[in-house]
Amino acid sequence: MELIKNYINGKFVDPIQNVWLDNYCPANGEVYGQIPDSKKEDIALAYDAAKSAFQYWSNSTLKERSKILIRISELLESNLQRFAEAESKDNGKPISLAKTVDIPRAADNFRFFGHAITQFASESHEMPGLNAINYTLRQPIGVVGCISPWNLPLYLFTWKIAPALAAGNCVVAKPSEVTPLTAYLLGEICNEAGLPKGVLNIVHGLGNVAGQAIIEHPEIKAISFTGGTATGAHIARIAAPLFKKLSLELGGKNPNIIFADCDYDNMLETTLRSSFSNQGQICLCGSRIFVEASIFSKFKNDFVEKTKQLVIGHPADSKTTIGALVSKSHLEKVVSYIKIAKSEGHTILCGGNKVSLENYENGYYFEPTIIEVSSNDCKLNQEEIFGPIVTIMPFETEEQALKLANDVKYGLSATLWTNNLKRTMILSKQLQSGIVWVNTWMQRDLRTPFGGIKESGVGREGGFEALRFFTQQKNICIKY
Repeated sequence: MELIKNYINGKFVDPIQNVWLDNYCPANGEVYGQIPDSKKEDIALAYDAAKSAFQYWSNSTLKERSKILIRISELLESNLQRFAEAESKDNGKPISLAKTVDIPRAADNFRFFGHAITQFASESHEMPGLNAINYTLRQPIGVVGCISPWNLPLYLFTWKIAPALAAGNCVVAKPSEVTPLTAYLLGEICNEAGLPKGVLNIVHGLGNVAGQAIIEHPEIKAISFTGGTATGAHIARIAAPLFKKLSLELGGKNPNIIFADCDYDNMLETTLRSSFSNQGQICLCGSRIFVEASIFSKFKNDFVEKTKQLVIGHPADSKTTIGALVSKSHLEKVVSYIKIAKSEGHTILCGGNKVSLENYENGYYFEPTIIEVSSNDCKLNQEEIFGPIVTIMPFETEEQALKLANDVKYGLSATLWTNNLKRTMILSKQLQSGIVWVNTWMQRDLRTPFGGIKESGVGREGGFEALRFFTQQKNICIKY
């Protein structure tokens, strides 16, 4: 039985009230450990540790911060197998995916911001004829709160923590209570890397208790959150009257627009990946697939055939391409959309069923599913399912494709498949999303801004945008 503890002031400690939550393994549905059911008092303890550490850390040299962050990245890489196994055990994703994507990206996050902070420059503005000059300082905010989701646990946890620490802030962080293990192990890495006590504090618990205590704390001056849109709206309601800075990365219902002039084989392989990677539990997955009518029949047949070749299995099996969904409740949510599809008269082309694996009958497995719909107005196309379910439908013209893509309350990402340059330029500009991929998917440069529009969130993460968020500006004017 794995006993996960809070990481506060450089030490692993029990929750103050000594109340614990069971943690489940998605692969077999069994309890494998317990995590703290942290309360307001635990958040207060973490804040006090962070506040005490801030004076030193905010005045530390960029060289020192950079060295420690890069050392954390190196330790993550040297512990790759251990962290990948932990991520898979916690989340249900194949170990192969965690080993090639999640843990390497977490290491990259620390390395990138370890270097980026040394290149993060302030501005100056001379006032000719007035004998004056302005220069702008970017100073750390203080103690900030970072709250991350369960789908890419360490990947997104470090995506927030690394720039916050690089900018000189101290952090009170809460990983998802569903996937706490790699965040817990990160504390060991931080100690080994020499991160000063109290600079990073990791508190486990429920969102509506521990998370709520973070966003309500009057002295935690910035909140970076990734998760559902409804939760993001709740955070905004609490944080706005307290004048906190907010970065909210929320839901998505992303269009994948396929024109007949695309590189078909590349498109097909990539669309399979963008539909079902991590069991479809990535906010950037292309869950609404729109295909030009002239190739719709061919695409439908080929896509179904490719999808049926995916291997559903235990995450530790090297042959597995589709692992377990993250939790029993999430599995039930995904299943509910199959009932909706049937009640609305849509055509299930493949999948649509829970899967019982031999020796793992209580695991949370579900078939990758393709559903043909006749309208973009249906629930399957308007609501974020966040699982291995995609819809497909044909379109006739560019104008229709654009209207279908934009006709949704979300605006996170879009994927466009075409070799027509004029079409690429026009549609890329008019698509209502924060990210547009053309003839690719999930290709990320860490220097670029990341985020969505509409109900997909506010603010941007990544590159200098993240460092700007985690700092506050002060202009100084000197007359000479």
